[in-house]
Amino acid sequence: MSSSKARRRNLNPISLAFLDVMFCGFGAVILIFLILDHNSTVTPSEQNPDLAAEVNLLREEVRDGELGLVQLRNIYSDVSFEVVTAEGLATQIQEQLQTFLQELAALENSSVATEKSIEQLRADVQALEEELLRLQASAFEQEGNSVRQFLGDGSRQYLSGLFLGGQRILILVDSSASMLDSTLVNIIRTRNMSDDRKKQAPKWQRVVKTVDWISTQLPITSRYQIWEFNEDLKSVLGGSLDSWQEVADRDGLNDAIENVKDIVPANGTNLEQVFRAVANMSPMPDNIFLITDGLPTLSDRGSNDALVTPAERMELYEDALEELPRGIPVNVVLLPLEGDPSAAAAYWQLAQYTTGSFISPSKDWP
Repeated sequence: MSSSKARRRNLNPISLAFLDVMFCGFGAVILIFLILDHNSTVTPSEQNPDLAAEVNLLREEVRDGELGLVQLRNIYSDVSFEVVTAEGLATQIQEQLQTFLQELAALENSSVATEKSIEQLRADVQALEEELLRLQASAFEQEGNSVRQFLGDGSRQYLSGLFLGGQRILILVDSSASMLDSTLVNIIRTRNMSDDRKKQAPKWQRVVKTVDWISTQLPITSRYQIWEFNEDLKSVLGGSLDSWQEVADRDGLNDAIENVKDIVPANGTNLEQVFRAVANMSPMPDNIFLITDGLPTLSDRGSNDALVTPAERMELYEDALEELPRGIPVNVVLLPLEGDPSAAAAYWQLAQYTTGSFISPSKDWP
């Protein structure tokens, strides 16, 4: 009995050391767990109540915006339907009006027609004319002041600052060879290509889009004229230079833009003849848009020099300004051109002097 107790008292030192290591390691794990920052699992919104409130507010604004977008789409659909309906009724009334006018003319020429029937037809014609005007005014209010629409590639709305008003608006389009590109090397290279490649040149396409954009901003009650100029000057609309066209004629305006697309840039730039022609117009314009890329290179005097220095170009520009009549705002859209650093300052001064506007737009405008 005593021998068994003695054996239990004799502990194994190896077993004791192993247990100590195990318990110490377990204690170290518990200590590390207690030291770690458990607040890292808390979201920033839980730490900052103000931030959480702001996030919730933004979410509500997003929901309200989505709801408003749906409502706007529904309103646009309803308005479009009303516009189509009004245009359809206007067409029907026009047809009825033409029929009544023919009947009225026949009755007036007939000896058996009674005065009462003629007066009745006249009253019907007047009522139809009033209804037609009302429907046209309704469609005008729904569609806005623009006769045409311009849809760009992006979603930005530019604040150009251009003065878009006036009763007689003249658009001057520089169609010289420099409008093919912004660098001299590419201008020479593109100039030797086919006409189709010239018309598709990126810089010239910007010119076409600029004219298209301006046409969508013209007041519906105004008249317009579009000239293209290089060493020569002619109207894009055909006919005389001083014939004004109605902006309300949508088909005519669309045809004018198609004619601009068919222009092939070539030759130099004579601005003197352009401003002289403006002074000879009757009646003269009350607003001018000038789309160009630099100072002129030609004049009516002519020159045998193959190259024109910047100083000579400035002299040609000053000669052209002497032909420009006073009191007409000139809005300048200047596209970039290599080797003509004085153009921006000169045309900016022209816009300021004539109370017009000056913009040198980015490559993705309009």
